[in-house]
Amino acid sequence: MVKIKLPGGVEKKYEDKVTVKDVASDIADQNHGSAAIAGKVNSTLVDLDCQIESDTTLDFVMADSEDGLEILRHSTAHVMAQAVTNLYPNAKLGIGPSIKDGFYYDFDLDTTLSEEDLEKIEAEMKRIIESDETFDRFEETNDTAVKRMEESGQRYKVELIKGLEDQTISFYRQGGFVDLCRGPHITSTKKITAFKLLSVAGAYWRGKETNPMLQRIYGTAFTNKKDLRIHLKFLEETKKRDHRKVGTALDLYSFHEEGGPGLAFWHPKGARIRNIIETFWREEHYKRGYDIVYSPHIAKIDLWKTSGHLDFYKESMFSPIEVEGQEYMLRPMNCPFAILMYQTKVRSYRDLPLRWGELGTVYRFERSGVLHGLLRVRGFTQDDAHIFCRPDQLKDEIVGIIDLAQYMLQSFGFNEYEIELAVRGKGESEKYIGENENWNLAEEALKNALEQKELEYTREEGEAKFYGPAIDIKIKDALGRGWQGPTIQVDFNLPERFDVNYIASDGKKHKVVMVHRTVLGAMERFLGCLLEHYAGDFPLWLAPIQVRILPITDAHDDYSNKIKDQLAEIGIRAECDLRNEKTGFKIREGTLEKIPYLLIIGDREVKEDTVSVRSRKDGDEGSLSLSEFLVRIEGEAKNKA
Repeated sequence: MVKIKLPGGVEKKYEDKVTVKDVASDIADQNHGSAAIAGKVNSTLVDLDCQIESDTTLDFVMADSEDGLEILRHSTAHVMAQAVTNLYPNAKLGIGPSIKDGFYYDFDLDTTLSEEDLEKIEAEMKRIIESDETFDRFEETNDTAVKRMEESGQRYKVELIKGLEDQTISFYRQGGFVDLCRGPHITSTKKITAFKLLSVAGAYWRGKETNPMLQRIYGTAFTNKKDLRIHLKFLEETKKRDHRKVGTALDLYSFHEEGGPGLAFWHPKGARIRNIIETFWREEHYKRGYDIVYSPHIAKIDLWKTSGHLDFYKESMFSPIEVEGQEYMLRPMNCPFAILMYQTKVRSYRDLPLRWGELGTVYRFERSGVLHGLLRVRGFTQDDAHIFCRPDQLKDEIVGIIDLAQYMLQSFGFNEYEIELAVRGKGESEKYIGENENWNLAEEALKNALEQKELEYTREEGEAKFYGPAIDIKIKDALGRGWQGPTIQVDFNLPERFDVNYIASDGKKHKVVMVHRTVLGAMERFLGCLLEHYAGDFPLWLAPIQVRILPITDAHDDYSNKIKDQLAEIGIRAECDLRNEKTGFKIREGTLEKIPYLLIIGDREVKEDTVSVRSRKDGDEGSLSLSEFLVRIEGEAKNKA
């Protein structure tokens, strides 16, 4: 007798072993399991054909659930691999997992795939789907599995199997195609009803540059065509907002192979936006009791040994530079420099807290394959700050940082975000430095601050920095996508390693607590995020050119320049387009450059001391007196509208 506990406390008994599919069919009339595509036996995902031979708990996995979509997409990846091997018999298979919103599969092919080839592969997939081929699981011993893959010439699969400790290896077969896989899968190819292949890109085998470059085909799948259409529309909008495309169109920045991959060159308009952001950042920090510091871009290697970066962060650091027999390294972080400045004098408990902000440029060795516009670079500027405080001041300092971060994000138009509390992973002590007691105190302080602010958060184990736990805030853009934003890290450990103290009221030395934090993140990544959030159509206060004045003829130039001067007096960034071009052409150019206001100046405007206004937001707004427009735009800019 087999007893099966079902959702809702229902218990079923069977006289013999039974499959998940049998149970689903048995209770279909109770609206349980009839739409299931897989099961969970004792919380382990299994195929519907999985046999249950002993007492267990059973949940059903529906196609539109998170697990269900993952299974559907992974099954679609197998169908894609089958289609590719049908079309390219010499194809060598890599891996083909489901990922967020889709799937991919890596192939070693004799030919380079194009977009047209994706259409052929899609057509072959549709033929396979229509043939209604079942996904059949079977198992073999490790040695037999290796032999099977060697005989079929699948050397990457051989490598994967040899790396497994399992003595029994599972495969799935649909039609004549066999693939190494843990599963589970849907029962039949015909259950795939809505899919699309999206793109092809290069990917090193197992992510290592020393390994062969494979071709990775990306795709997506949904349970219905409506959801697929919605997702494809989302992807289309994402492409329009791609910061690489928008940044180039607006002439904000560039990258140059001659200068080195992953190093951004800021053009005048991009530099102006960055300067606007940095000026606002400095002003707000001074208001909140911060001082601004500057520090070098390199330091002796011993500094990074003491901090622990050389032990825990070496893979992301550039190679040493020899200077007069001494080894130096480009800084990957700013924190040790703040410590050295702190140690230049004896600090009293009355001096604390010290809040030191720095727009510090750091350098990290990112593999060329992961570089991505402004979002993943090798040199970037952090809106960094380090706070030295007493333990009794810690919670208030964290609350103050959260307040500042919320204000900054709101000012830039980010009103939605998710908060994570990044803590140590269990059984991973080798990844961290310091004593348990200090880690517990740091984590407790972060939790207390979040609770005082009444902010919801998720606890993320294994995501802490090597020296301490952190609050990480993921901001959401106009499309609902998450971006890494502010981070607040509590650190008892670097003060221990560097012996950073203050003289307390008892006259004795006590260790300071150090808080590392950013409220925007890296300037490069933040600007990339802003570009995609606004699709390059910045709010007035951030726009590099806020107003462009368009005189219709040369006779209107003097009045146009007068307007520009008056705008400059109230802090508005304006320019005159005095070229001998048609007004319609100038308007089109200004519209493409996403300038918030275009002022068209003709005879009537000169005579009546008015401006004809075209705004990005409302189009042609008609005529306004110059004085009225000046008051309006000054207010918009100051209010960060």
